[in-house]
Amino acid sequence: MNAVPVDPVIYDQLYRAHYARVLRLCRLLLSDADEAADVTQEVFLKLFRAAREGNHAIAWGPWLGKVAVNACRDRRRAGWWKWWRERHQEFDAAAFPDHGLTPEQEALSKETRRLVWRSFRELSARQQEVFVLRQIEGWSTEEVARTLGLSSGSIKRHLYRAVHHMRRTLRGHL
Repeated sequence: MNAVPVDPVIYDQLYRAHYARVLRLCRLLLSDADEAADVTQEVFLKLFRAAREGNHAIAWGPWLGKVAVNACRDRRRAGWWKWWRERHQEFDAAAFPDHGLTPEQEALSKETRRLVWRSFRELSARQQEVFVLRQIEGWSTEEVARTLGLSSGSIKRHLYRAVHHMRRTLRGHL
């Protein structure tokens, strides 16, 4: 197979435009900063290969989102991932506080983040994917359905159940 040269300027623009979003998406789906960084690099390697193959007519933003979700799903399915998750302590972003907050604000902020993360982690993997893509990434129901290979109705059900669960578990705490 003959490799087509990739325009470094175009690849750099795509990398700069989408890296933070893809990393955030992976971080939310995997709940580990190091794993998210590894998967994000895999996603951009796939972007490089796809661009080299001459797929220049692709809408790269949605393509990167779909590849990221699938890569995170593959990582979670791996046998070593289940073993590692059982023995690994989840990254606690609250352990690295903003220096602009007062101790009281920091305590409340840390507790709020802990409650929200706990509620989010109680969702099924599918509900987490749907919630992140719809509520955080801002994708339409149809875009999420196409990306995850589900019907729009199924996306709406998963989102409803995720939001309902989070509201119920956070009610009275926030």
